[in-house]
Amino acid sequence: MKRPLPLSNKKVLIPRGASQAKPFSRLIEKHGGIPVEIPLLSFRPVGMDDSLKKVLASVDTYDWIVFTSNVTVETFLSFFSNGKPEKLPQIAVIGERTGRFLKEKGFEPDFIPSKYVAEVFADEFIAHIKQGSKVLIPKGNLAREHIAKMLKLHGSIAEEIVVYETYMPEDSKTKLKEMLPKGELDVLMFTSPSTVDHFIEVAGESGFRELANRCVVACIGPVTQKRLQSLGVTVHVSPGQYTVEDMLNSTIDYLESIQKKDKM
Repeated sequence: MKRPLPLSNKKVLIPRGASQAKPFSRLIEKHGGIPVEIPLLSFRPVGMDDSLKKVLASVDTYDWIVFTSNVTVETFLSFFSNGKPEKLPQIAVIGERTGRFLKEKGFEPDFIPSKYVAEVFADEFIAHIKQGSKVLIPKGNLAREHIAKMLKLHGSIAEEIVVYETYMPEDSKTKLKEMLPKGELDVLMFTSPSTVDHFIEVAGESGFRELANRCVVACIGPVTQKRLQSLGVTVHVSPGQYTVEDMLNSTIDYLESIQKKDKM
């Protein structure tokens, strides 16, 4: 008798927007699952103010610029009239995916850490740059300050500038409200602490814990894992590589291991 696919008939939450969700939906379907695309995060550029204008006009005076995500790259470049400044300082990125996206925009990254998390990035970046370097860090309104704090302790000049705001789309809130009472989710996936918090906005903390106790819970990165654990939620999957692809593949591996145990 043929063994069922690891995600057979399981409804899997994909917290990504439509443009990003499709490759992951196809992978879930390939393994027998039912993808449920509910973007828990969306992004919009901040309004142009004097501080942002000043940074954009003086970007060439920095020694380094740090891009932490594709969203940061895309939003920062969008503020320039032709979508591309004449020159950028040396560029550091967190993660190969952001590096590839940067190359598509016509720029080469000069530094990529061995692991795609702020703590590792800060330690390795500090060892790489000269003390006293002037570093620009474009970021979202909910981003952590760890990198800037560590750089300042090292004696560098770290300047953060908020370039985008994070919010949960109203359509996603409506869809989630409709699904939650039906108990239609089997696998929950979270890509950041903000995705957890936005889910809780709709479900409430007690409702979220109750649902999570019935589901397989997967996440990316130690910060997201700590946020889930602080709520009393068991995290079943948290891969060593902090990408959606690794989270999906690790979830499939986890479910396959459960299947094998059930057969024993």
